[in-house]
Amino acid sequence: MNKILLIAKREFLSRVQKKTFLLTTILLPLIIAGFYALMIYFSVKSGDKTSIAVVDKANLFNGKIDGGNDVTFQFLQNETTATLADKVKKSQFSGYIYIPETTLLSKTDSIQVVTEKSAGLITKGNIEDLINKRLEEQRLLALHISKDQLDSAQQSIKIKFPTISGSVGDEGKETVSYIVGYASGFLIYIILFIYGTMVMRGVMEEKVSRIAEVIVSSVKPFQLMMGKITGIGAVGLVQFIIWIILGFGTRFLIMMFYPSLFGASGSVEQVKTLASDPGIFQGIASINWPMIIICFFFYFLGGYLLYSALFAAVGSAVNEDPQDAQSLMLPITMPIIFAIVIMTKAVNDPSSGLALFGSIFPLTSPIVMIARVAHGVPDVVPYWQLLLSMALLILGFLGTTWLAAKIYRTGILMYGKKPTWKELIKWGFRKN
Repeated sequence: MNKILLIAKREFLSRVQKKTFLLTTILLPLIIAGFYALMIYFSVKSGDKTSIAVVDKANLFNGKIDGGNDVTFQFLQNETTATLADKVKKSQFSGYIYIPETTLLSKTDSIQVVTEKSAGLITKGNIEDLINKRLEEQRLLALHISKDQLDSAQQSIKIKFPTISGSVGDEGKETVSYIVGYASGFLIYIILFIYGTMVMRGVMEEKVSRIAEVIVSSVKPFQLMMGKITGIGAVGLVQFIIWIILGFGTRFLIMMFYPSLFGASGSVEQVKTLASDPGIFQGIASINWPMIIICFFFYFLGGYLLYSALFAAVGSAVNEDPQDAQSLMLPITMPIIFAIVIMTKAVNDPSSGLALFGSIFPLTSPIVMIARVAHGVPDVVPYWQLLLSMALLILGFLGTTWLAAKIYRTGILMYGKKPTWKELIKWGFRKN
């Protein structure tokens, strides 16, 4: 055990003391956050609105079309298509609509929005929706049906979905659970890839440089493998905690100095309206955060240990050619990708059979179960399912570690032979 801790300490310090660790841990997230904030800021403050000039001689719109956040309409008089085109070329308007006096819109007729350059797909859709909405109002008025009467007839009622036990689902809680479950599962998905690959590359570097030959003369191959996994896992845990602190700190500073960045249209009033929504805060308060945090760290560690052992086995088997590693990684990465696919289903339907299977199967449970836990324990995830999933994950880690250790023992000292999975399985089940 002392030898494993010594190797883990060496792996941890050798990575934490590098300048690249500081750059990737502190500077890189700040740069990404800065670019993200700038993208939102310029998208909000760009001011690129589409203005449409309208000449409606048939009086189809009765001199009014309600604009949207990105589209405005201005009605003009005594203009021709030539003068309107000239105004568009001079950038006074983004486009124009000219409707002659004899126009009577039927199913075969259409309204042309003439622009100098082709408009974007979203912009076209917004313009079409606004025009059709106004035409619908005009048709209703022609039938002596007011907009208020139509809204009253189309008014929907609130539908609740209680369970047999009597509990009523809260929309705010379900929204927050969806976001938390998806974010947690996706984060573990990224962690498994990043740090599993880091373990594999660390083993490959030691094998290629022949350092492993010197180390295994003093420690057992299993101790060397577990020390590397533990040390690199500690680096990932420290990095992850720093990212959480930086993430919350950066968001707090941005909201303090630039609150409009978090508004849908740059309006501080909209931010205040969103913040005052009681459903969101009730949903946040009703979530069992201690359970989510405990489960997150358990599945983070369990998933990392399970997959890192497999990545270490692959790293010990390959030589200088990185293509060998890529071909051997496919059977390991496929369950991770399959887990993220199941997770997208689990956040929408956490009680489905596919979600249940994914949350219990050890190779997919680190990603899928955390997405289900966010919806509630024991409301959605019974205790027996959670305990069974944890037990199978522990057994899965022990099994993969045993198999990886036997592959590692042979592969770390094997040179000059191109490995295959058939060969690795032989190493894994070969008797001492």
